[in-house]
Amino acid sequence: MSDQIRQLLLVYAAYIIAVASPGPSNMRIMGVAMDQGRRAALILAAGVVTGSVFWGMMAATGVSAMLARYAEALIVLKIFGGLYLLYLAFRAARVALASDSAASGNGMAKTRLSPFALYRRGLLMHLTNPKAVLAWIALMSLGLGPGAAQHTVLAILGGCALLSITIFCGYAIVFSTAPMVSLYRRARRWIEGVLALFFGFAGLRLLLSRS
Repeated sequence: MSDQIRQLLLVYAAYIIAVASPGPSNMRIMGVAMDQGRRAALILAAGVVTGSVFWGMMAATGVSAMLARYAEALIVLKIFGGLYLLYLAFRAARVALASDSAASGNGMAKTRLSPFALYRRGLLMHLTNPKAVLAWIALMSLGLGPGAAQHTVLAILGGCALLSITIFCGYAIVFSTAPMVSLYRRARRWIEGVLALFFGFAGLRLLLSRS
């Protein structure tokens, strides 16, 4: 096995670990899949994938490295990202506190997001995540050495894009199955409550972080 292929496999492994581990995007995809079904979760996942590919392209062109170099740019991202996570925490808490009749009736149905709104939410979750910027910079640094060829950059971007689709859409498909939907209906308050706590903690941590 050549050194280049070995380096690419290392980048892919690092990307899988970073993306597949529980985070705001995965948790929200899981919640939407169990609550609104596979189609809604896949649309949300498409927004997340788009945001990931965008940061990958920025890292490949060096733009995200420039953002990371200037503290002011990351501070702005942290503020927007933290506030957005707190907004998601508020929405999850409202669903958790709603009565079962309201959640299953027209009252909650009116609050469900349109396909465009779902896509935009997934996109914003990734675009306002400074960790996504830093993760892509680390991946590019790991996979690209001095004088790296263009096809290596394309292999990293293309491979990670396919992995992103597989992982995020996989979450949408698995958690929209009948057993998961049934679980959500039985434990809706607990699931949305956990999501609210998770988003609230992540948002506050992002806002209060110094690095």
